Amino acid sequence: MFPARYTVFILCIALALVGLVLTLALSGYFVWPFLIFAVLSAIGYYDVRQTRHAILRNYPVAGHFRFLFESIRPELRQYFFESNQDGRPFSRERRSMVYDRAKDIEDVLPFGTELNVYDTSHAWVNHSICPKPHNREDMRVTIGGPDCKHPYSASLYNISAMSFGSLSGNAILALNKGAKAGNFYHDTGEGSVSRYHRQGGGDLVWELGSGYFGCRTDDGNFDADKFAKQAADPQIKMIEIKMSQGAKPGHGGLLPGPKVTEEIAEARGVPVGTDCVSPAAHSAFSTPIELLHFIAKLRDLSDGKPVGFKLCIGHRWEFMAIVKAMLKTGIKPDFIVVDGAEGGTGAAPLEFANHLGTPLRQGLTFVHNCLVGTGLREDIRIGASGKLISAFDIAAALSLGADWVNSARGFMFAVGCIQSQNCHTNRCPTGVATQDPKRQKALVVPDKAQRVTNFHNNTLKSLRDFSAAAGLSHPNEFKPEHVYLHEGLREIMPASVALNWLKKGALLEQSHNIPGFSTYWEMAEAESFSAVKSVEAAKSGHHA
Repeated sequence: MFPARYTVFILCIALALVGLVLTLALSGYFVWPFLIFAVLSAIGYYDVRQTRHAILRNYPVAGHFRFLFESIRPELRQYFFESNQDGRPFSRERRSMVYDRAKDIEDVLPFGTELNVYDTSHAWVNHSICPKPHNREDMRVTIGGPDCKHPYSASLYNISAMSFGSLSGNAILALNKGAKAGNFYHDTGEGSVSRYHRQGGGDLVWELGSGYFGCRTDDGNFDADKFAKQAADPQIKMIEIKMSQGAKPGHGGLLPGPKVTEEIAEARGVPVGTDCVSPAAHSAFSTPIELLHFIAKLRDLSDGKPVGFKLCIGHRWEFMAIVKAMLKTGIKPDFIVVDGAEGGTGAAPLEFANHLGTPLRQGLTFVHNCLVGTGLREDIRIGASGKLISAFDIAAALSLGADWVNSARGFMFAVGCIQSQNCHTNRCPTGVATQDPKRQKALVVPDKAQRVTNFHNNTLKSLRDFSAAAGLSHPNEFKPEHVYLHEGLREIMPASVALNWLKKGALLEQSHNIPGFSTYWEMAEAESFSAVKSVEAAKSGHHA
């Protein structure tokens, strides 16, 4: 029997022959149909002969439609089949909220919520029967501990780490101009300070990754002189050591040489056209105590600017080892930014993106509790990042221990990102995540910078309204008891009950036995990131 899978291929051959006959008979009137089907026939012949794709061997010509539809599958799903709540990682409803606020247009929701309020993942804040008047003061937090000479007054909502190189020059410039106009900060990402950051003039948090870009020696180690020179720039307000990121914790990075343009090389301090490596671990320190001394060194080299670190929580004893090092040395970071494993703008292997690292809610509460339980919380500010784009997101993070929050993808939406998820291909359709000069031109800086400012301002306005409706005078009054979570299928509890909360100094008490904390505390020591005891030994030693 004739294989039906060859039908399209045979039909192309037949139509090519018919086209040829008609072309010869009618003096070329059918030359284009002949050429089209002749080319399709040649493609089908090649498909049958090639060995890379089984589908094309079995379905010559027709099999190409499978690859075509697969390539535009995200667009088909997003524009034709996706509901307001189905989009991932951000639903269409949440993206539309950002777009509306960025455009400074009304972002109200008609006809009630589309969320399933009885779903176990649903969380909410209760309102007050006596709402407070709206607070009109500028909502900010002062960052800087006892050893900081130049504390920084940061907005409650800022731009999280995104490097020039991952984002286009126009995107960086629009973000920074928007930050300057809105009086909030812009984290450089580990790609260091580029000409586009400087041109924008907005406040910067310089992120220092394991590649030490902007302050590195020729062999990739930390260069104190280069650091001091750049840190003296008044545009740089704080220094942030990147220990890990939620998108791919524990994973290094490589920017291939062909992508290292003159502008990227200038910002990072590397040769043009040479592979740009971010190791998985830092070379400037290898123990918790060394980390704390490195923080003190950076604070001294920057003339007392706030210095802290960012991490996605992994092994609990490792962070507790850092806390023990703080107690032992007396050196404290000015701030800690907790990044959730919800991911971010960095492209990552599937396993890293889906199954590595602690989600923000658990990581944030753990860090907050560790600092409270050791009496260190009052001197150290905590930032949070991880899919935080609405007033409720911010309020929930503040309730669970954060002093302020950062957002990367929210501000990407504000400059035009449509979540096409082509960030790693250099073919971003809106010019946000690409180094293609022609694609970048689609992003008009003055317009997008205004949208960045609008999104920030309107989000904080919504936060003011949300706080007032909850009966609070200021967002910093949000506490665990204000956020309600589903605990299992039936119980509903405030976060103050559903999650563990430590009392001040609890981890320092000799008799403490706190589930989720005491065992890991016994496994940690200030001199090493490695566990000094097994889980079993820590448990038995503690109980003894």
